[in-house]
Amino acid sequence: MDADVTESAGTPADPDDSAAGEDQTPDGSPGAERGEKPAPEAASKDTPKDASENIPEDTPASAPGSAPGGETRSGSGTGSGSESGSGSSGGAPPPGSGPGPTLDITVKRKRHWLRWTALGASFVVLVAAGTGWWLYKKLDGNIKTDTSAAAELKTYEKERPASVVHDAENILLIGSDSRAGDNGKYGRDDGGSQRSDTTILLHLAANRKSATAMSIPRDLMANIPTCHKADKTSSKPQFSQFNWAFEFGGTACTIRTVEKMTGVRIDHYMVVDFNGFKDMVDAVNGVEICLKEPINDTAAHLKLPAGRQKLDGEQALGYVRVRKSIGNGSDTERMDRQQQFLGALVNKVQSNGVLLNPTRLYPVLDAATKALTTDPGLDTLKDLYELVRGMRNVPTDKVQFLTVPRQPYAANRNRDELVQPDADELFKQLRDDKPLAVVPADQLNGDDGKNTGHGEGSEHSQDADSDSRSGGGSTDGESGATGAPGPSPTPTYSGNNAATDLCKQ
Repeated sequence: MDADVTESAGTPADPDDSAAGEDQTPDGSPGAERGEKPAPEAASKDTPKDASENIPEDTPASAPGSAPGGETRSGSGTGSGSESGSGSSGGAPPPGSGPGPTLDITVKRKRHWLRWTALGASFVVLVAAGTGWWLYKKLDGNIKTDTSAAAELKTYEKERPASVVHDAENILLIGSDSRAGDNGKYGRDDGGSQRSDTTILLHLAANRKSATAMSIPRDLMANIPTCHKADKTSSKPQFSQFNWAFEFGGTACTIRTVEKMTGVRIDHYMVVDFNGFKDMVDAVNGVEICLKEPINDTAAHLKLPAGRQKLDGEQALGYVRVRKSIGNGSDTERMDRQQQFLGALVNKVQSNGVLLNPTRLYPVLDAATKALTTDPGLDTLKDLYELVRGMRNVPTDKVQFLTVPRQPYAANRNRDELVQPDADELFKQLRDDKPLAVVPADQLNGDDGKNTGHGEGSEHSQDADSDSRSGGGSTDGESGATGAPGPSPTPTYSGNNAATDLCKQ
């Protein structure tokens, strides 16, 4: 009985009853007294467009819910009402059989996928940011700060020269020859004392279109001012060998000696040790040089055949420090080799795109920052980055290397003295940020540029030292060749640039 009632509830109205109209309301809907549920107007709105178009034009307007022949097209029948809810009769599909649920599932899956993709991307970004921050802090922590030198320089501020050109920078690079710690294998450790083995004044032009590195011989006789020693005592002012200043009063004493000699204000300084230099060469996968003769020097741990070859860090350190077993054993030749090698290193870094390749730049930065002790103005990775960024667009042929004009000291030919007025003219060019040019010694003076050696154990030569003097010629500022004086004469000095190929000389 219940089954019959349920089935009849969803059965369409009898055609005869619909036609007779006995149980209909005035608007044509089924009568309530028969227990049937009135057909809502919304049902007719759900009728597909194509089905409504098939309704004959003579269908009574008073029966919007009826089909031709008196059938009710409610589309909500169940049981045997498949005809009323099927597409064949033109009615709306039964609940659950349309595209709605499937579309909902697809949208939910898409949203689920997008949500996990966003979470994954966020995780990658966080990991990358965390890694980047860790690497930054690691490199930043590698740099050692020398606050004592800054304090010492502040004490003597009134004696120091003033800066002449805004935005030009002068950085003193000091290579320490300390034999303490890991550097002990390069010589005897005499209680940890150290002298400046290599000192270079690096001048960066204000427009950052050129950089000039001027070497100062360690054996150059210079006026060393009063300096505070590590034991809290003070040294006396004296005319002595230049690299003694570093032993007397460390970096501050060396800076004050250079400023007194040149009149150039030192803005920043860096002290580089042996192992840091080696690591930097290894980080760029070695530097290529060419040797005219083989080298076999046990003191420098260096044994190399003649010809073209690539030096790793250990070999490079021996090459720039070796003296007695190459040429005439002079410090002059050693400085020339140092300048040439540094030029080749700069060229290697720029030509291989190290500065623009993070995977190759990091090892270089790691080695460099570990090797450096700087003043407080350069002791962060941000400071060093700004410095390097300002130099990266300098053409390699405008990265120039030269040595201060000097000659054998009259009282001791194993020492140097400045050649005047050439030296003062060079210092003025650097002070005023004026251009200068460098060319190989044989092009400048027309000789072979070799040291012949004078006297037993001599490190100098009149011929070689004359090569370091100003050529007296002038150029238009575009080349190192001497020529007729122009409106803006550029003094020319013996030297080389970073674009020079050591194997084509």
